[in-house]
Amino acid sequence: MTTNIVVLIFNFQLSTVNLSDMIYFLSDAHLGSLLVKDKRAHEKMLVDWLDQVKADATVIYLLGDIFDFWFEYKTVVPKGFVRVLGKLAELTDSGIEIHFFIGNHDIWTFGYLENEIGLIVHKEPATVQLGTKKFFLAHGDGLYIEEKGFKIIRKIFHSRIAQKLFRLVPAQLGQDFGYNWSKHNREKIKHIENKFQGEENEFLVIFAKKYVETHDVDFLIFGHRHIALDLQLKDKKRVVILGDFVGIFSYGVFDGENFRLEYFEPDGQ
Repeated sequence: MTTNIVVLIFNFQLSTVNLSDMIYFLSDAHLGSLLVKDKRAHEKMLVDWLDQVKADATVIYLLGDIFDFWFEYKTVVPKGFVRVLGKLAELTDSGIEIHFFIGNHDIWTFGYLENEIGLIVHKEPATVQLGTKKFFLAHGDGLYIEEKGFKIIRKIFHSRIAQKLFRLVPAQLGQDFGYNWSKHNREKIKHIENKFQGEENEFLVIFAKKYVETHDVDFLIFGHRHIALDLQLKDKKRVVILGDFVGIFSYGVFDGENFRLEYFEPDGQ
């Protein structure tokens, strides 16, 4: 089978970070998912993680699908997530820089997370300098040629016209559609979710190997695939897939020199 790779050029952003700073990376919490039985307990785990890392975090990167579905109407935002949103606002108010990369489930943010919560929202991948290392950061969807159906859906979801039309749908119907679409989508890929498919079949690994041929980066950090993976490429470059905060509860930590994957365990467990 022939795999076609799309290699794109993304904006470079310089971020000045001291070597003593702790940088955290997390993706794919899917808050509100219909597949999560106890949504309140799930949200509390993320709040507890934020409480844990705020002690030494200077920057936090949330790499997509933090919400299982998120769509902001002009004067309405989704019900729920009060504790997480409040905690994020608390951290940004305290001076911790929090970057929010849209995923394929929480694309539709139009200012609320930036203006009310204080997040720095990214709608495209970004390359940043952290300490002595250069990072390519992205959720991971849309970086490679996938099945035609996915490409069509992704194009619609990113369309301004489609977004404006969706705003005309009553919020209740829109939310029901979004959460049920997400549930159906994730059930469809259960056979590969959380399972490493091998370097030759993992499209984010294939993309990373191609990307480092022409771009000077030390780390490529992704979410999206729901596997925890830290793989060394040529010339000591590394591709990392963060896992998720639904079943794996994994996240990344960088101290200015070294990166590692860790696993969250709530107090008392």
